[in-house]
Amino acid sequence: MKLKSWLGIRRVARCAAFLAALWVPASALAQNCALCYTQAAGAGQRIIQALRGGIIILVVPPILICTALTVMAYRKRNHFAEE
Repeated sequence: MKLKSWLGIRRVARCAAFLAALWVPASALAQNCALCYTQAAGAGQRIIQALRGGIIILVVPPILICTALTVMAYRKRNHFAEE
């Protein structure tokens, strides 16, 4: 019975953490560089689209690498466990 209640608590904690992450405003996570802001504000639509594309290109590979490492670690978590 203790194991079931512990798993229930862990599930609730995971759900709460997920919901909290969704509610965190994006502006709290962003860093505002004055030079970048003024350059982007004065730029045309074409430059703004290029900046957005560059941001995506710089963000996606690290996310994929971290996700792959996490999945690999999760799959191998009990590989060296003693029986």
